[in-house]
Amino acid sequence: MTRLTGEQHHVTIPAHDPLMIGTLAAILSDVASHLKLGRDDLIKRPFD
Repeated sequence: MTRLTGEQHHVTIPAHDPLMIGTLAAILSDVASHLKLGRDDLIKRPFD
């Protein structure tokens, strides 16, 4: 996955099913860090 707006950021999301909880946590932490947010804030963001 690549962010196209602002500073470019690439995240690899594995295609296997199910996605392990540790892998999901790492992806969320990486994206939150890039956006300078806490992981909880990132998760809440689409629902604000």
